Amino acid sequence: MTSRALFAVDSFSWLLGIEDTCVYPADGGAPLDEHVLTGHSARWRADLSAARDMGATAVRYGMSWPLVHTAPGTFDWATLDEIVTFAVDELGLDLVADLVHYGTPTWLEHSFADPGYPAAIEEFAGALATRYRGRLRAYTPLNEPVTTASFCGLRGVWPPRLSGWHGWTTVVLPLAEGIVRANRAIRRADPDAVIVHVEAATRVHTTDDEQVEHTALLREIGWLPTDLVLGTVDSSHSMYGWLLEHGATVDQLERLLRHPAPPDLIGVNYYPDLTPRRIVAVEGAPVQVAYNAGPAGLRSVLAGFSTRYSLPLAVTETSIEGDDDTRSTWLRDSAAAVLDLRERGADIRGYTWWPLMDFIDWSYAAGGANVEEFAVELVAHDAASVGPAPSLGAPDDGKTPFLRRMGLLRLEEQADGTLDRVATPTVATYRQIVTARTSLAVTP
Repeated sequence: MTSRALFAVDSFSWLLGIEDTCVYPADGGAPLDEHVLTGHSARWRADLSAARDMGATAVRYGMSWPLVHTAPGTFDWATLDEIVTFAVDELGLDLVADLVHYGTPTWLEHSFADPGYPAAIEEFAGALATRYRGRLRAYTPLNEPVTTASFCGLRGVWPPRLSGWHGWTTVVLPLAEGIVRANRAIRRADPDAVIVHVEAATRVHTTDDEQVEHTALLREIGWLPTDLVLGTVDSSHSMYGWLLEHGATVDQLERLLRHPAPPDLIGVNYYPDLTPRRIVAVEGAPVQVAYNAGPAGLRSVLAGFSTRYSLPLAVTETSIEGDDDTRSTWLRDSAAAVLDLRERGADIRGYTWWPLMDFIDWSYAAGGANVEEFAVELVAHDAASVGPAPSLGAPDDGKTPFLRRMGLLRLEEQADGTLDRVATPTVATYRQIVTARTSLAVTP
């Protein structure tokens, strides 16, 4: 059976994550299921065994809500039953159950904006925690609400494909209510469960006086979903009036204010070369340009979450794209930064390298079109300019052009389209760090 030390105050948990974006559009758009695209749905035993062999004590793992919750009140548990039995009972791993990773069941016609969404995720969370009580001991009701609201409500990439700040507000309020209701359902079913609220870190700045106001708005947006879940958005909140101006109702805000459901832990997702953004003007419009802020950026965002919420933290996603040396260096530097903060008294309970293996870029399901909200610096002939994150190819080119090289295991496409797993040198680096630090038990 699993260790009882998952996210405990007097121990430190080493995790891996398996990319699990699971979007099956009700409107007929192309599905985006990373478990299927990476071959994990066929090779989950080998992938989970690899995580255990690398020294991880837990894995952040997607529950594939759109596939399991087949209709209101109806569930297909067959595959999850096998996975939980193998991972928890046979391998001794903890699974941090990731309930919603950007997609909803197709019977929710309007996805996150559907009137039935909060009740649907509450039902799924309660049923999941009841079925696996004592075996699944940690839950994330929804991964990255700020990113979900961006893709689904602000920029119309995924259902319900709304746009603008009114669209963002239309999505984020049900997201928050769904998280609150899921938290309560999990605690009713299993009072000992650990609830991990996972959010993408926001780190933006500008040197352009004309972009100061927009940059400040993005900072506030980064905190807002978590503030809503924790019940801190009252009439004195800096974004209360903004929400009302962009479609929120007083009743919605009052309901969240009266019935908060704080998590046990806040998970922070930070990528050193993607999370930090510089806001610049391109053709008169604000553009987010990603740049690498390294370990200093990680320290900064962890300090920000700690100061604002006074809750225990864990790094629930971090990695970097690049060659083996780049990945290994970031693993060493980021783990060292987290452990140093912990030794200095920060209440940080765990570290997750995400992903265990490479994954398929989200543009694959968009016919190769870029779907990211950030731009990159383009350098040619010693002159720098700003351009969109590049499209990687077209699905007819196979999966190789879309593989994001961020995993400890490298995916290599075979002639038949399957993806073999090849261990990178960063596997040994991860194992060495975990082995050296397993006995570390610093009480904050």
